[in-house]
Formats: sequence, C-alpha cells, structure tokens
Amino acid sequence: MIQVKSEQQVLLEGLQVLLSNMEPSKVARFWAACNIGRGDYLKLKDELFAQESVASLYSKIVDFQALKREV
Repeated sequence: MIQVKSEQQVLLEGLQVLLSNMEPSKVARFWAACNIGRGDYLKLKDELFAQESVASLYSKIVDFQALKREV
C-alpha cells in the first residue's frame, strides 16, 4: 500500500530541512517571501518544538553558529 504524505507533513519536513541548514531568521524570511504563513502557526510550532526546551534550543543555536564560523 502506498501512503502519500499530507501537505502539512510535506511542509513540516521541508521546514525541518531548512532549519537544519539555514539560520532561523533566514528561514523566517524565506517563509514570509513564499507566503507560506497561512495555517495554524501555533499547531506547527508545537509539532516542530515538542521535544525542545529553551536550553536545548540555545545549545543548537550555539552549535549552529560555531559551525557557520568554521566554514
């Protein structure tokens, strides 16, 4: 049986790829430029950051910035 992902699942996967490769501010600008901001942001935010805390997000930001400096 073939299972097709919903549009929301595809958007979520794409956003995760962007967030893993771009600065969050650039992802937000990209998202705004594509006019993707229609929908339930609070639900999406809860799905994206369900396993995160302020400390874990801070750690990821520090790691991301360190990697960018090395390049």
